[in-house]
Amino acid sequence: MSATRVLVVEDEPEIADAIVARLRTEGFAATAVGDGDAAVEQCRQLRPDLVVLDLMLPGIDGLEVCRRIQSDRRVPVVMLTARDDETDLVVGLSVGADDYLTKPFSPRELVARIRAVLRRAEDARRGTVLRHADLQLDHAARRVQQRGHAVHLTPIEFDLLAHLLERPDTVFPRELLLAEVWGDTSGTGTRTVDSHVRSLRRKLGDASVRTVHGVGYGLGPGGHA
Repeated sequence: MSATRVLVVEDEPEIADAIVARLRTEGFAATAVGDGDAAVEQCRQLRPDLVVLDLMLPGIDGLEVCRRIQSDRRVPVVMLTARDDETDLVVGLSVGADDYLTKPFSPRELVARIRAVLRRAEDARRGTVLRHADLQLDHAARRVQQRGHAVHLTPIEFDLLAHLLERPDTVFPRELLLAEVWGDTSGTGTRTVDSHVRSLRRKLGDASVRTVHGVGYGLGPGGHA
């Protein structure tokens, strides 16, 4: 089986070289380019399985690169940004990015995010449909329905709900959700989990995700559909 192809788009050579070296150590076939135009061209030629894409690039920026490569064919993207700007991140996700990391980040965390995104992409290719109580989640269509009505979720809300639906009888500690859904093994961002659970509850109802105090989160009450 051929190695998973990753294109790294990063204009800082030291960062690009470090990412490529770590990915190759982890068994990926990684290559790097330093600007947006080269990224678009390499995506067409190499047809990578995943793109690590810096937001701030010379020439066309990362958002425009993401738009162009996604219009050519759907490819998973992990976006890198030096700014913790929520607007940029929301726009990045809206143009096709699957996840993001704010600089500085650890190579270990980046690899974890990449593996998580690739796993979700494989689930989507298999066309898995998950059901529980009044919820239905279609991986391939990236669509959620509740009692037959479409529910619009952000990409990370979708991934969090999918993770809970995959093991409906499990209560997940926050740290485990952070590692398996976000790819963050540091355990320092558990408030992120809490905020996304609150968002899911606003959209799906308070009973959709239950809190087990002192443990974590699981699906709300109800049997399998």
